[in-house]
Amino acid sequence: MSVAESIKSKVLKIKKGEPFVTNRFLNLGSRPAVDKAISRLVEEGVIERLARGVFVRPKKSRFVGKVMPDVSRVVEVIAKGHGETIQVHGAEAARRFKISTQMPIKPVYYTNGPSREIQVGNLKVKLVHTSSQRKLQFAGKKAGLALTALWYLGKEQVNSEAVRLIREGLSESEYEQFLSASKPLWMNQAIQFFNE
Repeated sequence: MSVAESIKSKVLKIKKGEPFVTNRFLNLGSRPAVDKAISRLVEEGVIERLARGVFVRPKKSRFVGKVMPDVSRVVEVIAKGHGETIQVHGAEAARRFKISTQMPIKPVYYTNGPSREIQVGNLKVKLVHTSSQRKLQFAGKKAGLALTALWYLGKEQVNSEAVRLIREGLSESEYEQFLSASKPLWMNQAIQFFNE
């Protein structure tokens, strides 16, 4: 079986609507051969390009037509492909816990990789480097989301309402995970003080 046939066979096994990176096919052939096979699949309409090196088998809905994957899922796939850890930015985390109503203009994520902007469809996504492993704890989990929300609010803005909303937004096991995280003293004191 040729490189192109092997790649097409593997691509057709990927769930429709699930983004993937081309790196996963490098065991099947050289980079130029993989890129050429992927380009051919794009031309044939088998897959679509979402971002540089990220593709998807289009998923169609009879109600809305083409359904594209969520931007956060695309960013996760890009990060995983580069061996990075990513975490939702604190402003978005605070919004998800209903601590804030501000909607970030463009999606922003913390990463242990380099800071950069990536284009996902018509949207620019910003990845901001952080060297703090504590800010990336439980990345992709609700406990991690709670941590990044509190980091974003900071010592001066964490109050009883913020702690209550985080507590209500987490299940018992998620809250235990959140409490077990390595946090600065001010954060631990605020959680303890406002939880009483």
